[in-house]
Amino acid sequence: MTVAGIRLEGVEKEFGSGQKALRDIDLEIADGERLALVGPSGSGKSTLLRIIAGLESPTRGRVLLDGRDVTDVPPERRNLAMVFQSYALYPHKTVRDNLAFGLRMRGTAPPEISSRVDATAASLGLTPFLARLPAQLSGGQRQRVALGRAIVRDPAAFLFDEPLSNLDPRLRGDTRAELIELHGRLRATMVYVTHDQEEAMTLGQRIAVLREGCVEQVGTPAEVFNRPATTFVAQFIGSPPMNLIDLESPALRGAVKAPAGAARLGFRPHDVRLDSSSPLLHGTIHLVEPIGAAQIVHVRSDAGRLVAVIGPQAAVRPDEDVKLGVDQSRLHFFDGEGKRC
Repeated sequence: MTVAGIRLEGVEKEFGSGQKALRDIDLEIADGERLALVGPSGSGKSTLLRIIAGLESPTRGRVLLDGRDVTDVPPERRNLAMVFQSYALYPHKTVRDNLAFGLRMRGTAPPEISSRVDATAASLGLTPFLARLPAQLSGGQRQRVALGRAIVRDPAAFLFDEPLSNLDPRLRGDTRAELIELHGRLRATMVYVTHDQEEAMTLGQRIAVLREGCVEQVGTPAEVFNRPATTFVAQFIGSPPMNLIDLESPALRGAVKAPAGAARLGFRPHDVRLDSSSPLLHGTIHLVEPIGAAQIVHVRSDAGRLVAVIGPQAAVRPDEDVKLGVDQSRLHFFDGEGKRC
């Protein structure tokens, strides 16, 4: 398997309206790494992926593939495989012919085509379906054919643009697991775009969180979750999102010793205790959402609405007064600009 690292240096993208879709992006993706680009709609993640692929040109900056500047190299000469949300399969061609099509267009010898198609189909569990048409496949099987069409080319890297969005939740989970297993076998460089933070946390060995064309933070899922660099990351990564409180709120009554420059206090809902002997805040339960393995508890407090996640067996009910406690080591502090202190 061919493997290549990707580096972006000062990449910016400005469209004709003067709108900046990307702002001074510096990002390095190591050989064989699985990186997830995550952010809300309009954050620039798909534009960044298209610039890596060569489908868009940056207004400024460089794209390097395995140390080689490919900023002005057309997509067909970058040896990158892109998998989109739509399967884009030829409906009149069998699975075998869909897998082989790109190789035939490149003039690959028929024996090699057959060998590579068979090997790819076996790796994805598609061998029993090689004679079928796309209409005879399930959504998950079609997505695997789309993946196989990329794999059979032996690209330097795989670029995924929300490829699982059309699948139902259970199938998305199964396909995520298949992608991770596939990466383990191929050891290929993979860049995966998604707006789903859970998908990013699952699929990315590292995560790059984008907002309004800028990279807010890059790190492992644990680093991004446990030490968010900004209030945006704190609330975008994690479900339910982090609770944030103004440190000047009278409700805190000096219960927190804040670092210099801190303006806001954050804590994860999973770190909240509702029966603390040394409470940080007092409140009243507004709503309880049982979700099977846990309960999501919404609390009204003088510092605003807060959320706690507790065990399924805890006896809680609306209108009950509670004492909210959080381990001091699990508190997060941010300055007035929303940056971590």
